[in-house]
Amino acid sequence: MTARRRSGARPAHPAVSPAAGVRFAHPSERLFASLLDIHGIRWCYEPVEFPLRWDGSGAPSSGFRPDFWLPELHCFVELTTADQRLVTRKNAKVRRLRQLYPEVHVVVVYQRDFYALLEHHGLDRAGTDAA
Repeated sequence: MTARRRSGARPAHPAVSPAAGVRFAHPSERLFASLLDIHGIRWCYEPVEFPLRWDGSGAPSSGFRPDFWLPELHCFVELTTADQRLVTRKNAKVRRLRQLYPEVHVVVVYQRDFYALLEHHGLDRAGTDAA
């Protein structure tokens, strides 16, 4: 899904933005996608999974699928709104991704940064924990 806003045009209501037509794993992802839509940033939701480990036959046994791809910025975004104590596993996957695929740029948006983003836009953070 992608979105682009005309210069000077009023942002689309969230109900008609591209984020409205995607089935997200968590409400925080929908909210983040809506913010991208409002700012005219094109995005794709979970477009690729990167294999991180392989079994004895060479088949992937573990992988990582970043939440968003921002094609114009050439980066992936992983949204982590769970309590900071619970993100250890996800951080390990991001480190492994960076080790195996150094050309891939991934930005991790942690809970405190996500909440600051919501506050900046005057949005309520209810229902955004545990992604």
